[in-house]
Amino acid sequence: MTFRRRSIPLAAAVAALGSLAAAPVNAQQVIKLTAAAGHPPVFLWVKLVDEVLMPEVDKRLAAAGGKYRIEWTKAWGGTLLKLGSESKGVADGVADLAIVSTIFEAPKFPLQNVSYFTPFGSDDVGLVSRSVAELQQSVPAMGDAWTKNGLVYLGGMALDSYHVWSKFPITKLEDLQGKKLSAPGPSANWVKGTGAVAVAGSLNTYYEDIKSGVSDGALVFTTGAWAAKLHEVAPYVTKVNFGSMFAGGVAINKGRFDRLPPEVQKAFREAGDAWMEAYSKQQGAAVTALMQKMVDSGAKVTSLSEAERKRWADSLGPVARTWANDAQGRGLPGDAVLKAYVGALAKAGTPLPRDWSK
Repeated sequence: MTFRRRSIPLAAAVAALGSLAAAPVNAQQVIKLTAAAGHPPVFLWVKLVDEVLMPEVDKRLAAAGGKYRIEWTKAWGGTLLKLGSESKGVADGVADLAIVSTIFEAPKFPLQNVSYFTPFGSDDVGLVSRSVAELQQSVPAMGDAWTKNGLVYLGGMALDSYHVWSKFPITKLEDLQGKKLSAPGPSANWVKGTGAVAVAGSLNTYYEDIKSGVSDGALVFTTGAWAAKLHEVAPYVTKVNFGSMFAGGVAINKGRFDRLPPEVQKAFREAGDAWMEAYSKQQGAAVTALMQKMVDSGAKVTSLSEAERKRWADSLGPVARTWANDAQGRGLPGDAVLKAYVGALAKAGTPLPRDWSK
């Protein structure tokens, strides 16, 4: 018996092969996410979300087989979420991920601001970041603040030590009499009792506030002062060393995060750790170089003596104790957080000019 081979038109065969080539066995799933920040990318914490966190997520997903890919939309500098409204914007789904500035959202994150109520502490950015990160794990009320606000915490940031940028020189406490100093959120407590008046503001407003006379200077950290060009309007830099301060972190919408596949969740958590580590290293390393750049641009930098620094600390009211008592009155473990944080500083060998636990 003779079998005759059935012929297939060439065009049909080519089409069939093309169809097979265009349909991979495991199609890649694209996940669209929007990241936002109230500050512009000139500030390191925003810059490194773009340069570290996002690439780290992408790298980990590719290493896991490339089944998932993130398509990022970036909205920096308050274009989508204004400073101080980031947590609500993420919780409401306006953005999927953002830098949440806990310093400007104290009612929602009361315990996270413990460093701002214990000034004149450590200038070690890494130490402060780690100390608060450990507290968020060991004190349920701290960690729960993120989930209660519809967020998943991915990593935190501490700012380098605060000093004073002003229009006038400061050598002693009396030089502050009658002056107006811009101070964000709880740092206004560092001014009360000194003879100066605290003026509300943020890095987005300090330059114009000082230039226009709304304030005579600002309490701010070196990397932020350089980015905001404060030395141009406040050329007297007094190194007071209020200490490094925990100021917030990167968070993602909880509902969105919970729906992500486990390997994508893992990539985000690991990328958050990488962002926090890179930020701590670069923030700390940049301080000396940026201070020198300001000197080269005409800034006059001096250090407040230890005696005057102690006088400043002693002039303040019971800042930490008032904060802890207020937290206790609202059913929050203020005493435990204060004791643990001061204990972490002491364990690391940080000398405090005043015992804030009393």
